Amino acid sequence: MNVPLRKCLIPEFILGDGAINLASRYVNFFNPKKVLVVTDKGLRETKLVSKIEKQFTENKVPYCIFDHVSPNPRDHEVMEGAQMYRKENCNVILAIGGGSAMDAAKGIGIVSTNFNAIERFEGVDKIADPMPPLVCIPTTAGTSADISQFAIILNSSEKTKMAIISKTVVPDTSLIDAETTLTMNAELTAATGIDAMVHAFEAYASSASSAITDMNALEAIRLIKKYLPLTLKSPDNLKYRNKMMLASLLAGIAFSNASLGLVHAMAHALGGLKDAAHGICNAILLDHVVDFNYDAVPNKYIEIAKAMDLNLIHTSTERGKALLVETIQEFKYACGIREGLNQIGIHDADIPHLAKKAFNDACIVTNPRDAEIADIQNIFRNAR
Repeated sequence: MNVPLRKCLIPEFILGDGAINLASRYVNFFNPKKVLVVTDKGLRETKLVSKIEKQFTENKVPYCIFDHVSPNPRDHEVMEGAQMYRKENCNVILAIGGGSAMDAAKGIGIVSTNFNAIERFEGVDKIADPMPPLVCIPTTAGTSADISQFAIILNSSEKTKMAIISKTVVPDTSLIDAETTLTMNAELTAATGIDAMVHAFEAYASSASSAITDMNALEAIRLIKKYLPLTLKSPDNLKYRNKMMLASLLAGIAFSNASLGLVHAMAHALGGLKDAAHGICNAILLDHVVDFNYDAVPNKYIEIAKAMDLNLIHTSTERGKALLVETIQEFKYACGIREGLNQIGIHDADIPHLAKKAFNDACIVTNPRDAEIADIQNIFRNAR
């Protein structure tokens, strides 16, 4: 039996209660002259950032804080953060927040050591010099930016999301603590949870998947199917929050090493044009892309369905596809996500532009079925 070569890369991670309390210990491993803490203004007002500041003060770790990070972090924010990094003579970065803060931190690190505009690094393996040491503390259970080879930055002038994919942007350490997710409201909990599920779906169906990524992806789907609804019903239950953090981690290991597919390519186009929440874009598109892809890899989707407690064995391909699509729709509706593209402001006139952007996105390369621009346009129309 021939086994295709596959490269797998993940950072050191510490998962469990109290992981956030190790922040000063882990940045000290890099002999910091000064740490740039990257976060957003909303999170800075919570006790989480204060907890980091207290650790650094007690352990005499010099630091400064950059909190000019938007949802869907902008290119100019990255450049501003890199300017602060240099001005303050930093040599380590700590990111605390959701995917936006962590992607911004990655962008700041890239620019700080490669001395060029962030848009120059869009694509696969375009980063020549390693970025500074990066420690991540995720505060959402979904994006997995804390362990992935991806950084997504909004190009403000082009209104498109840039995918930067490189082992260079894999953080050095991730401190994964479910307590940090207690600040999330129901909408963000649902959106980031569905984002993690889409990571797992696309990694499992990816043309670059492997035995390692497959087992992580399927377990992530099982966990999210069971624990995301429970978390939404009991948002202060740390057992459920821990299960969602584990699911996000597993999905991140899977997609970082198997890459993604058409859902993310299309979601990046939407997020760039409308500045829409990434998890919501993924949720809107998932069932429509599964419907498009299903015939190309039906056995893969049968296993995904099994992870969602749906038995498609001895079911025709068409019937199996319909049942899985229906199950996805019911799941996202149960999580409170009912939007279509109309609700985020997409019009027919936007679709040709969006389809072209999605067609040129790096994530489309590993989609299990080839998609032409006309196919992508049809999926966008169906998702309205």
